Amino acid sequence: MDGGFERFKEAVFKNFELLLVVVILLAAFSGTFLLKEPSIVLNFYFLPVLVSAYFLGRRMGLLAAIFSILLVVVCAVVFPAFFFAGKLGAHDIGKLSSWGGFLLLTSITVGTLYETNERRLEDLRNAYIGIVEILSKYLESTDRYTKGHSVRVSELAMETAIAMELDRSHVENIRVAGLLHDIGKIEVSGQILSKAAALTSEERQQMDEHVEKGARLLSAVGGVLKEVVPIVMAHHKYFSDNLEPQNGRRNEIPLGARIVAVADSFDAMTTDRPYRKGMPPWQALEEITTNSGKQFDPSVVEAFGRVVDKKLETI
Repeated sequence: MDGGFERFKEAVFKNFELLLVVVILLAAFSGTFLLKEPSIVLNFYFLPVLVSAYFLGRRMGLLAAIFSILLVVVCAVVFPAFFFAGKLGAHDIGKLSSWGGFLLLTSITVGTLYETNERRLEDLRNAYIGIVEILSKYLESTDRYTKGHSVRVSELAMETAIAMELDRSHVENIRVAGLLHDIGKIEVSGQILSKAAALTSEERQQMDEHVEKGARLLSAVGGVLKEVVPIVMAHHKYFSDNLEPQNGRRNEIPLGARIVAVADSFDAMTTDRPYRKGMPPWQALEEITTNSGKQFDPSVVEAFGRVVDKKLETI
């Protein structure tokens, strides 16, 4: 029951703009029979067109305009008394034609503005991702063992998020978090990072602190990385901690952190390190599956398994 409600709620949020357009369109159609002033009725149809063009783009705005025009024309022909005081005349046809033309023009204009703005946002987003990727590669350039680690984690985490059908904003945040999840290591000595022998307790503590250091660095950037910080902060926590209340409150680990945790562990296990040889991908996946429900979120492991299986099929 709860699962069905959650899926329903997710579907509503995912298609909120489209549902809003439908509701406004139905309200406008109802007004056709309730209001006696034709100009008010016709103007009301601009609302669903504006909403669909502004939130969903030119194509959806144009479709809403065409559908609105068809509704009004059908109502005017079948029930002329609702629109006009008698038989539909040439003046009324001209009035409807003018209204329909403005409705179409409005949908195209607003939809074009929306798509132009979306292209600019996409360019900014790509530039932002590119800069973050350059930064992550620079941070790893001094250690041949971890070179490319953040990029691989980012790609795996992003593909897992897509496989879990998360919305675009969540996918982008998870992708960026994957690129920056180890940024706190910039404050850790290079000798410790590349040490082949076992770490001392003091060195281990410095390594463990890189998560908090990374979160602090990202927090200083401000709002642009606001959604990324909690993911970076929690990506080393165990999924089982998510189920155990602390101080009477549940210790909620963000889904993005649970996704990055799986991707990070998989890449760490399959990559050669100074102190060990990397294991084959299938073996690393088995290890992750074994720890599903303990260290890792089972739903994430299932989606991650599909991603890795697809990659192994192409090798």
